[in-house]
Amino acid sequence: MNLSITGLQPIEVLLVEDSVDEAQLTMDALKEGRVRNRVHWVEDGEEAMAFLRRQGRYAGVPRPDLVLLDLRLPRKSGQEVLAEIKQHPQWRRIPVVIMTSSDDEKDILGAYDHHANCYVTKPVDMDKFLEAVRSIEDFWLTVVRLPAA
Repeated sequence: MNLSITGLQPIEVLLVEDSVDEAQLTMDALKEGRVRNRVHWVEDGEEAMAFLRRQGRYAGVPRPDLVLLDLRLPRKSGQEVLAEIKQHPQWRRIPVVIMTSSDDEKDILGAYDHHANCYVTKPVDMDKFLEAVRSIEDFWLTVVRLPAA
């Protein structure tokens, strides 16, 4: 188990986000937090799957402890990525937090039907967005005990 609070290994976070600005805001907010973490950012669903499979340029990457996943992604949707993660015997225990601008009930139900661990609608306001990311960090990286790889 990665217990960054006790100073052991940092928490490995996979951020799947196609917006460069939102990805940068998220990474900045996580860097400011009190939990030692390493954020790995990919821009689309195909890259997310390559990362998880450790293919190509992702051959030496660690298994993520937490996935922050946008739904609206190019090449492979967040719903498809979520479904693949939760169907895979070695990845299904990785908590997946949906972080998306969609508040469509169909998207919310689809995410939970594919076993998302939680669904967060991204606020439009930058301060509220940063607050949401910090709340996710506080809960998932300090309160919750993450499974060992």
